[in-house]
Amino acid sequence: SLAITNLLEGKKVPVYGDGLYTRDWLYVEDHCSAIDLIIEKGKIGETYCVGVDNDTPNINVIKSILKILGEDEDKIEYVKDRPGHDRRYAIDSTKIKRELGWMSEYDFEHALELTVNWYKENKDWWQKIKNKDFDKYYEKQYGENKP
Repeated sequence: SLAITNLLEGKKVPVYGDGLYTRDWLYVEDHCSAIDLIIEKGKIGETYCVGVDNDTPNINVIKSILKILGEDEDKIEYVKDRPGHDRRYAIDSTKIKRELGWMSEYDFEHALELTVNWYKENKDWWQKIKNKDFDKYYEKQYGENKP
């Protein structure tokens, strides 16, 4: 997550527009368990949407990450919105729950803490990805979009 790694590096977190873009946040372990279940019990050719019905605005996620890391909201940097940015990605996960019996095991707050801790404990992994080329991409993506 760009938000987590930026904060761990002492940088600000870019937030598009007003930050009220809503997503259904799903923990990676839950996502993997759903994929495994689909492979084991799903019907070939069927589509299964995976979700936890936890539509949460991006800004709330950022504020939760800040709280976990003991940071203030002055670490938020609002940037100009992207053209055509979807306000909400909505899916219906009824089918995987009804037909395959899948349910998430992690609640949002606990999953977010686990995610933040993973990034804290695995800096060697993500810092290799965030090299000079990433810095150029980041400046192009967000630097020119500051309000």
